[in-house]
Amino acid sequence: MLTADPTRIHDLRADLEDAGYAVDALADLLGPAAGAALHRDQLLPARRSLAGRDEPAALLVRLFVLGEALPAALLDLALPRTGAAGLRDLGLVTSGVRAPGTAPTRGGPPLTAAVDLRPYGDGRRTWWVVSDLSELLVGGPLPTSHVLGVGGASTTLASWTPRPPVDRALDLGTGCGVQALHLSGHARSVVATDVSARALEMARFTAALNDVFLELREGSMLEPLGEEAFDLVVSNPPFVITPRQEGVPRYGYRDGGLSGDRLVADLVGGIGRHLRPGGTAQLLANWELGPGEDWTDHVSGWLEGTGLDAWVVQREVQDAEGYAETWVRDGGSRPGTDGFDRLYGAWLDDFAARGVERVGFGVVTLQRPATGREPWRDLVDVRHPVAGPMGPAVLAGLRARTWLAEHDDDALLDVAWQVADDVTEERVGRPGAPDPRVIQLRQGGGLRRTVRLTTLGAGFVGACDGDLTARQLCAGLAVLTEVGTPVVVDEVLPLLRDLVKDGLLR
Repeated sequence: MLTADPTRIHDLRADLEDAGYAVDALADLLGPAAGAALHRDQLLPARRSLAGRDEPAALLVRLFVLGEALPAALLDLALPRTGAAGLRDLGLVTSGVRAPGTAPTRGGPPLTAAVDLRPYGDGRRTWWVVSDLSELLVGGPLPTSHVLGVGGASTTLASWTPRPPVDRALDLGTGCGVQALHLSGHARSVVATDVSARALEMARFTAALNDVFLELREGSMLEPLGEEAFDLVVSNPPFVITPRQEGVPRYGYRDGGLSGDRLVADLVGGIGRHLRPGGTAQLLANWELGPGEDWTDHVSGWLEGTGLDAWVVQREVQDAEGYAETWVRDGGSRPGTDGFDRLYGAWLDDFAARGVERVGFGVVTLQRPATGREPWRDLVDVRHPVAGPMGPAVLAGLRARTWLAEHDDDALLDVAWQVADDVTEERVGRPGAPDPRVIQLRQGGGLRRTVRLTTLGAGFVGACDGDLTARQLCAGLAVLTEVGTPVVVDEVLPLLRDLVKDGLLR
């Protein structure tokens, strides 16, 4: 049980700052090899690197990240204001045996971490995040009440979230509070919800430790919101597709209790009621696909009747077998054990019963139109690496797509467009040939798109320097190519819209 006593929290915050318990400092402390191994959930290199080291940051990593038992006397030195007694009072440590593979302790009875407490940052700020211990330290399958710390999904969502200054923001399914921390930097007020009382306990402690105020509410998905609306909603929902069978554990951090991808479908269908005009929602999602089913058709079905703009980027597709293996392992079961095979079989039976062949994963960006116009849709498959963070590109892309939806072709042609600074042109051809076989644009940032051009399209883009309007450029190309201006316009307009929406032309 965590206790967010204000005086103790204040002392701990000061001690962590003085100890240099920060992302960059830990990277320097561990070194690149041990740090990379730790990101792969391999603890041994970090334990070897820090063995016997007693500077404050090293002791904190050994205690809270690597699961070592440390004597109270060392913790008193590492955290002089808080001390071992303060850590006990806060609920952060407990008496217990040391983790497997760690050395015996000297200097009093050993204390072990009751939770994971580690620094986390976005490149500009460092926070401290409290969550439950991983399966590596638990020594087996996780309890279903497990509160997940910072992971791949949470960092993906944080990277893709647009961050304009907003009045009210919502972190739906906050877990330990990672997304809420990010929101606190650009939202005047932040509401964070979760169905798990334990998750809210972790989020409350995390917020207090970072001197951040959150309005925390307990409840499932949209239930705690009443009729309230927000400028920005972010959610890493419990989207994992899990068999609804007896004996299959239901982890609160990943399983929302509904069959298939129904939870995310319902969230997409209902979130518009809680968005202010012009408000946006940023979500992660899985969608299940049958044989030959197009993912865009499946996800488009979620959007029918919502009245929302939608930009959905599919980032990954797994076959049913690979998806099942991923999530059985995630709960702490290991291949070769009876428990693993039983759960693996349950997943495959569930998929077979519903005709699921593949599962897609992606990022869903929704926007409530500020006017009564028709909503726009853009569903794209992008599995290659993209720029990070993606948030600025998402915000620019939302604004560009909205502008395009609100302006006709004449307005588009009357703008003097300019090629973005991160765009380069590539020409490929046979040596000595008078003309290239392939002309394409490459985007350095954002979605890092590659766009193939016709000769006419290349001529148009090459002339986009912000001086002449698109209409004037089309007229000039008509003269140079000796074709009618309407023919040039018909070929240029689709390309122009495509390049504008993703920021290749600005």
